[in-house]
Amino acid sequence: MPAIGVLALQGDVREHVRMLQEAGASAMAIRRPGELDAVDGLVIPGGESTTMGKLAEAFDMLQPLRMRIKEGMPAYGSCAGMIMLADRIEDGAAGQQTLGGIDMVVRRNAFGRQIDSFEADLDFAGSPLHAVFIRAPWVESVGKDVDVLGTAEPGDRIVAVRQGSLLATSFHPELTGDPRVHRYFVEMVVNTVRDQ
Repeated sequence: MPAIGVLALQGDVREHVRMLQEAGASAMAIRRPGELDAVDGLVIPGGESTTMGKLAEAFDMLQPLRMRIKEGMPAYGSCAGMIMLADRIEDGAAGQQTLGGIDMVVRRNAFGRQIDSFEADLDFAGSPLHAVFIRAPWVESVGKDVDVLGTAEPGDRIVAVRQGSLLATSFHPELTGDPRVHRYFVEMVVNTVRDQ
């Protein structure tokens, strides 16, 4: 059973913990750098990406997170977590910090404000999925090593990607009760641990 942390600075921490447990992982909230040593993978939940970056810096988490991701720790970012895993941001706040790792350009709040939140059916990694979008980003472009796992209307916008051991979605699978995205990530973590 892999141990997967949920970055507990902001966002749907409990919901992700519950979904990870349902998907077969041992899950725990992570708030301090030393707690990163106890996990095989990490979920970066939704929230507000600029605030999350500031909190990660204030709690001395920014550099340890970047180092673990660079060393190959699997990470999954949903919504604001997708922005945190992006190498580049469009419409970011001045001086906004990310963890990086996925060769993509993400546009913040691309689908609109809170009032523009919506639900949609889409294809995720080859299977149909109902997705919830809340002040969601989308991916403007990806590098050659990034796999596109899902798109959504309008305009077939990229909303799910994977690069190696990193996964990101602009939607919130923890809110639907459907554990398939979390199962997909747990399987990524298991495979990474097995191959080390």
